[in-house]
Amino acid sequence: MMTVVKMKIVIDTREQTPLDFERYDCEVVRGGLATGDYAVVGLESLAAVERKSEEDLLGCLTRERPRFERELARARGMELFAVVCETTWERLASGQYRSQMKPHACLQSLLAFQVRYGVPFYLVGSHAAAAYCTYHLLAKFVAEQETRLKAVLANVAA
Repeated sequence: MMTVVKMKIVIDTREQTPLDFERYDCEVVRGGLATGDYAVVGLESLAAVERKSEEDLLGCLTRERPRFERELARARGMELFAVVCETTWERLASGQYRSQMKPHACLQSLLAFQVRYGVPFYLVGSHAAAAYCTYHLLAKFVAEQETRLKAVLANVAA
């Protein structure tokens, strides 16, 4: 019989406005992550989530683009890597942001990154929605890993 262990999320020490997971069934610790801002303790090399505020996202599409693309390339080897953005497609499409970047260029960059690096971008609209999305992405990844492990153990026992 397996013991149920509460999921433990590690938040990167460089994360300046950490998501609040108080309402979710998990523990939270701070630590250094090579890739991403959020991961599950013990699975950091397999899955991570990068959180972006609207301002940070626009910076990553302009002045910080080379560094951001290096991070996306580094994440290619992970089973799950996603970028959760605290903005909406509509805000970006209408240029309702503080940047000289044209809306079309912004949207085209997001689409290109998804195709080039195989990384989904979730435009969730708010900090609270980013916490919801991040928690549930990581929880679903953990559940899939548990299912795989059970299948392996069943095959070994057979």
